[in-house]
Amino acid sequence: MADPSPTPRKAVIVGAGPVGCLAAISLAKTGWNVDIYEGRPDMRLPSSKAAAQQRSINLAISARGIAAIEAIQPSAADRFLKAVIPMRGRMIHHVDGQQESQTYDRDGQCINSIGRGFMNEDLLTEALALPNVCAFFNHRVLSVDFDGRTMAVRDSDTGKEIEVPFDFCVGADGSYSIIRRQLMRVVRMDYQQEYIPHDYLELKMPAGPPTDIGGDPTYLLDPNHLHIWPRHTFMLIALPNKDKTFTCTLFAPTADFDLLRTPEAIIEWFSTNFPDALPLIGEKALLDDFARNPRSSLMTIKAKPYHYKDRAILLGDAAHAMVPFYGQGLNCGLEDVRVLDILLREEAVDPDISVPGEVDERLARALDRYSAGRHEDLVSICELAMDNYVEMRHSVVTLAYLFRKTLDNVLYSLSARSVPFSSVVPVLSREAFPSPSPAGWLPLYTMVTFRPDISYSIARRKARRQRKFLEYAGWASVAAGLGVVSITGLTLWRRTGSRG
Repeated sequence: MADPSPTPRKAVIVGAGPVGCLAAISLAKTGWNVDIYEGRPDMRLPSSKAAAQQRSINLAISARGIAAIEAIQPSAADRFLKAVIPMRGRMIHHVDGQQESQTYDRDGQCINSIGRGFMNEDLLTEALALPNVCAFFNHRVLSVDFDGRTMAVRDSDTGKEIEVPFDFCVGADGSYSIIRRQLMRVVRMDYQQEYIPHDYLELKMPAGPPTDIGGDPTYLLDPNHLHIWPRHTFMLIALPNKDKTFTCTLFAPTADFDLLRTPEAIIEWFSTNFPDALPLIGEKALLDDFARNPRSSLMTIKAKPYHYKDRAILLGDAAHAMVPFYGQGLNCGLEDVRVLDILLREEAVDPDISVPGEVDERLARALDRYSAGRHEDLVSICELAMDNYVEMRHSVVTLAYLFRKTLDNVLYSLSARSVPFSSVVPVLSREAFPSPSPAGWLPLYTMVTFRPDISYSIARRKARRQRKFLEYAGWASVAAGLGVVSITGLTLWRRTGSRG
């Protein structure tokens, strides 16, 4: 006789970052018993918070990430939206000190700066509030036997090695994923890892003095912009934090960093290239950050497939690490969870049904569909992120870019209706991408950042068709045919005329 109350199957999630925590919530809400294994200490401990200060303390979350959290755990999305700082555009800082605002979207949509620690801790707390979720910190995965459904783990506190049984394994353990390396032993995985010849370094811009005696600190820059100092082959960016500071990141060729070996060289280089940023950061703070903060490399990872039978799946950076220049790394990882959640429900995967030693065909089919359907999207956004580096550090100050952006917005206004974020969110819990053929002219940035109903691959293909149309028709003839030459010229004159 069958057991009237079968025990739900166990899913193990390796990695307690935002993607792993959201995946834990998703699986737990559908009935799985979920154990999270994290090699680092509990991020909520004071000692962990101190160590985390050497990493970027904020993240850029946009419509895709918010839509994913909304689909899985709406209450968390509501809290995050109250905690973010909206950034409505880029503030370009020229070498001569002039600033130029470039809005992201005609309808005023924005990307959002949110504290990394706050977001991660909140999702972790949300996951652990569910009765069928547990977390094991300081537990490092050593190896995985996917066919035997066991995982070897070392408890860093005791040094003891334990064997963890599981039914389903989710690798959300980042760019250097142990789960991905273990999958390569059993899957014919196509894998590509590429380092770019640029590094990055985190810097800190302090809060400004209060306007009144005893008042609160102030921002030294407009907090509702993502600030960029584009310098052709390198750039500095700054994102606002709730404590009125800015997290700054310097991106530059490795060869340039290698020349900044002495305090004098660092100060001289910043004085030449970022004369308005240097006094805001402060010379002493700048030198301290150079001495204390690690210089890190940038890489792209592409892999396929992302799964093995019904045993394992890779999500987030473990599957598709990308350079950060489109601000989509976090958003894409959270979207991974939303897409997988939909497929598991479409295939009616039941965590209570398990046949020892055999394959759960429904689960295997859902994972296979994920690998087959998600790959083009992930390759697309990895490549778009690389392309956007050139735009951010150089193109944003060129006449061609300003002309194209103006024309993009004119064509967008003439041919496409606005799609409010609130109107697509309810559908995104049932359909991965409900707009396979978006109508009208849509700027690429709008599709990628503000339209989670459009997949990355569709956005990229549509943008290519639009670009070819402009190339065939000719910029001038298109502009003249639409009667916008004078508008475009006036816009460019206003933005560039004062700089000669």
